[in-house]
Amino acid sequence: MSLEDESPTDRQRLTFRQDLLDWYDENKRSMPWRETDDPYRIWVSEIMLQQTRVDTVRDYYPRFLEAFPTVEALATAERDEVLKHWEGLGFYARARHLHEAAQTVVEEHDGTVPDSMDAIRDLKGVGPYTAAAVLSIAHQKPHAVLDGNVKRVLTRVFAVEEDATTTSTERELRRLANELLDADRPGAFNQAMMELGALVCTPSTPLCDRCALQNVCRAHEAGTEEDYPVTPDSKPVPHHDIAVGLVFNEDGNRLLIQRRPDEGLLGGLWEFPGGKQEDGESMEEACRREVKEELGIDVAVEEPFYTLSHAYSHFKITLHAFRCRIEAGTPEAREDQPFQWIGLDELDDYAFPRANRRLIEELERRQTEPSLFD
Repeated sequence: MSLEDESPTDRQRLTFRQDLLDWYDENKRSMPWRETDDPYRIWVSEIMLQQTRVDTVRDYYPRFLEAFPTVEALATAERDEVLKHWEGLGFYARARHLHEAAQTVVEEHDGTVPDSMDAIRDLKGVGPYTAAAVLSIAHQKPHAVLDGNVKRVLTRVFAVEEDATTTSTERELRRLANELLDADRPGAFNQAMMELGALVCTPSTPLCDRCALQNVCRAHEAGTEEDYPVTPDSKPVPHHDIAVGLVFNEDGNRLLIQRRPDEGLLGGLWEFPGGKQEDGESMEEACRREVKEELGIDVAVEEPFYTLSHAYSHFKITLHAFRCRIEAGTPEAREDQPFQWIGLDELDDYAFPRANRRLIEELERRQTEPSLFD
C-alpha cells in the first residue's frame, strides 16, 4: 500500500494515542522546559534542541534564561552577548535568528510569542517543526511535530518503503502525524512521540520489548525495525585543511581577531584570520595568503604553533595554527568583518567557534612560556 493511501481507522488512532500517552505519563524524563507553560521559554528550548543532545541543552538552557529571562531581555541584548552565551552549543545561526525573532516579537507582537501558525512561522528561524512544537506545548494547539524521532517511529509503525528524506514522503508523514494527534493533549502527544523515538525506538537496536506501540508496529511484526526509515546512502564526509594566523603586535602581548560575516557558517563569531588550503600550497603559504586576503597585511609566518582536528556536522577539518608577525601594511576590516586587537586575558570575552576555543585553551596553557612570545 502506498503511503498516500495510508489512513488509520478511528479505532487505530484511539489505541495509538492511548497506549502512547499512557507510556509517556509513566516514563517521561524530567526536563526544565517541561516545567513551564511560558511560550518564550518553550520556544528557547525547542531552538536549542534542534540537532543538539538533550544532555547538552540541559546545561545551556538555565544559563541562557538566567541571562535573558524574558523575550524583552533577549531582544535588547547585544548580539555578541547572545552569541557568547550560545558559545559551544553549535549551529550559531539558531542564536542569531532567535535574537532577531525576539526583536520582532517585541516590536510587532507587544512582547508576546504568537499563538497562530501563520504569525509564528513569520519569525526568523521558525520552521514547521518549531512552530508546531511551541503551539502545541505552550498553547495546546492541534499541530503535530515531525522531527527525526517522529519520522523514525512513523516509518517503522507503518513500514514506510518510500525515501523518508523526500518532500513528498515528509508531507505524507506529517499528514499521518496530524491524523494520529490527540487533540485534547497535543503537547503531551508530540513530546511522547519524540520521547519514544529518543528512548525506545532508537536508530539502532530499538527496545521493541519496551515499546508502547509494538502491537501496532508493522516493522516489528516483520522483524525489520532497523530497515526504517529508508534513506539514501551516505556520502563521504569532506575534509579540509585550514591555516590560521596568530598575529601578534610588536610587543607580543595582543592578538588580532576578526569577526565572521553575519550570514553563513559560524556567522557573527570571532576567529583568528585564516582559511582553506588551496591545491599546491603549503600550510604556511595558505596562512600568508588568507591573512593577506582577509586583512590586507603581509605577514611573516613563523613556527607552527598547534594542530588540531575538529568535526562539524557535515565535514571535518584539521586546523594548523602559526605564529605570525606583520611585515607590511595596516590591518583593514572587510565589510561586516570587523577586527580587534585584544590581550590574552580578553579572549574569554568573545564568542569563538569550538575549534578556535580549543586553540585558545592551548594559548592560555602556554602563555607563561617565554618561548611563545620571544
